[in-house]
Amino acid sequence: MAANVYEAMFILDTNRYGRDPAGVSGQIPALIQQLGGEVLANRLWEERRLAYPINGHRKGTYWLTYFKLDATLMVQVRRQCQLNENIVRCLFLQVEPRIVDALVAHAQAGPAAASTERRPSKPELSAIVPEEEMVVVDALADIEAEKSEM
Repeated sequence: MAANVYEAMFILDTNRYGRDPAGVSGQIPALIQQLGGEVLANRLWEERRLAYPINGHRKGTYWLTYFKLDATLMVQVRRQCQLNENIVRCLFLQVEPRIVDALVAHAQAGPAAASTERRPSKPELSAIVPEEEMVVVDALADIEAEKSEM
């Protein structure tokens, strides 16, 4: 079976991460590599207050990971994340193969580079993005505008 690329967002226990950042965050790539996967990008996203408490946690450390893994092994990854006390919550998304390189490059660049890079204009995007997917582009532009107003 072919390997897929996945984007994973983990909410880590902030207290445990604060005491041992390398140890807590290092468990994520170790888990993926143990199952024969390849980690493409792995970094801290941000630490923030949660919208609602999750198992008594009011703050979380968000950790972003892109990895390549056989689809049949995702059940094991999810199960191991549920059993790991350092992981409060996690979300896995399969990445469209056409945009893997761009997403991984963006994740490896980090948050500072992401805010300074030039974003393509809507006419530039409409030349390369199919019309039915422009709805997503418009929604993302609205989200970015809201973030900049905050």
